[in-house]
Amino acid sequence: MVDMPRTNPGAGISRPAGWEGIVADWSSDQRAFKNVSWGKAMMWIFLLSDTFIFSCFLLSYMTVRMSTVEPWPNPSEVFALNIGGRHIPLILIAIMTFILISSSGTMAMAVNFGYRRDRRRTAILMLATALLGATFVGMQAFEWSKLIAEGVRPWGNPWGAAQFGSSFFMITGFHGTHVTIGVIFLSIMARKAWRGDFDQERRGFFTSRKGNYEIVEITGLYWHFVDLVWVFIFALFYLW
Repeated sequence: MVDMPRTNPGAGISRPAGWEGIVADWSSDQRAFKNVSWGKAMMWIFLLSDTFIFSCFLLSYMTVRMSTVEPWPNPSEVFALNIGGRHIPLILIAIMTFILISSSGTMAMAVNFGYRRDRRRTAILMLATALLGATFVGMQAFEWSKLIAEGVRPWGNPWGAAQFGSSFFMITGFHGTHVTIGVIFLSIMARKAWRGDFDQERRGFFTSRKGNYEIVEITGLYWHFVDLVWVFIFALFYLW
């Protein structure tokens, strides 16, 4: 059976059905996601691709962890700190997790005030989110320096399976890079919001339309994704 052209009742314009209709929509410069802006759609596509990358890293880590015949270092011992003469396991990781999850709250409030066009509160909350993210990265740098000082390398470690070092640096380093990029982007967007670029239609990146605060939400999508990925890293790498 041959597909008959479909008609748009509102405009009286006939378009082909099936794949030919999809090609016609794209070639005529129509949005593929009718109720979603291109910026938000592209961010979702980027996050989907990034999900595949993080999934591959974590699946590879689990495969190595279950297949190695050498003893795997105990995370509760490796990531413990001596505070006041007491050996406290995972205390640094717990604080890092709390900070990053809290930053999701400040980011959500920034998006809320952005759509209310309250530029000062939006900027302050975005800066608070960036500060929390920078604190997380700083604590991660401390964690790296501590383990490096104790002899952990990508090719080995003093406590057992050599794959521990490569898994740790690859997974946490890749995530830390995402957080660092997010902190930089948050700082730039906060400065734009504080100056009123979104209200004054100041020329520049991401400020082409007057009153458009959607970039704040797009930044929030990226930041919430980074936080969500850390939850999986925390559960699979530090608690397992």
